Amino acid sequence: MPAEGSHPEPPADFDGSGILDAQSTGLLVLDARLRLVYANVGAQDLLALSLRQAQGHPAGELFADAQTLIELLQRSLDNQEVCAGHEFILTPISLLQAARPPVLADITVTPMESATGERQLLIELVDARARQRIAREAELLTRADGSRLMVRQLAHEIRNPLAGLRGAAQLLERELPREALKEYTTVIISEADRLRDLVDTMLGPTGPPRKLPLNVHEICEHVYQLLRSEAPHGVNIERDYDPSVPEGRFDRNELIQALLNIARNALQALAGSGRLVLRTRALSHLNIGPVRHRLVACVQIEDDGPGVPPDLHQTLFFPLVSAKAGGTGLGLSVAQEMVARHGGIIQFESRVGQTVFSILLPLEDAA
Repeated sequence: MPAEGSHPEPPADFDGSGILDAQSTGLLVLDARLRLVYANVGAQDLLALSLRQAQGHPAGELFADAQTLIELLQRSLDNQEVCAGHEFILTPISLLQAARPPVLADITVTPMESATGERQLLIELVDARARQRIAREAELLTRADGSRLMVRQLAHEIRNPLAGLRGAAQLLERELPREALKEYTTVIISEADRLRDLVDTMLGPTGPPRKLPLNVHEICEHVYQLLRSEAPHGVNIERDYDPSVPEGRFDRNELIQALLNIARNALQALAGSGRLVLRTRALSHLNIGPVRHRLVACVQIEDDGPGVPPDLHQTLFFPLVSAKAGGTGLGLSVAQEMVARHGGIIQFESRVGQTVFSILLPLEDAA
């Protein structure tokens, strides 16, 4: 954004500020030279824009990589026609130093005249990030369901011959003439049991969740105690609970397992040294996929480890995908399914030094 001390030529007057401030969408008014005349409160919030500092400056000075935007504005001004752009990427100069991501917005540019007859442009900005997030979550849930179905079918195909293999090893063990030879059948039986446990994990929970009235803090406290007993001395585990989170209806065992799967991954990522935080918050009027919920419990697990590798961000919750050497890639997949059985979803944001997994659980059934 231009320096506060600069003094551009004053733009044309605008007398509709009261009307525009009452609108929930972001609205900008530019003059015929594409200088900012006015920005309502919604636009200032969306763009982190100070009207006092930015007023009178050309649009090209307010946004980085503004060429595409300026072309859209100029076309609307020259042709006196309404122009629109969907999922437009805007990078306000004011956000560059804050290292925040660009703004994704749908833009509609409408030519108009001021009270004095001067040509102006009215720009409507609609934040498209929420819609993009909803679409991404819906796709994630759909693809995860498909992957889980495939893994379940594969697990069923493995289970029967595995049981036969174990039974044959037990029969063979009874017929062996020497005790020393039973060492080999013991290995076969032990490995068959290990594979059976893996298959059971692949199959996931069976039957509907057993939901009972419960507060998420009781679940978090149980997980906290388990983590304290497992964590190395160099890992500091903290709690940050919001006491306003109301009671909901949850399957206690399933949510404990989901939380543990995520938290244990975080402990392993810390490699013996770092910080892990269990956090709860109450969120209102939030979409989970295409469904809007009045109240949602958010349980977060945050660590300051190396972060999730970027090449796994799109597939992390799919079965058999793991960032750990020798990992099965089932822990997060099972956790996502258990949360989905409660109508919720697990999201994550990750960079070096900060990884946050957020479990979102609807509270419509709260007392």
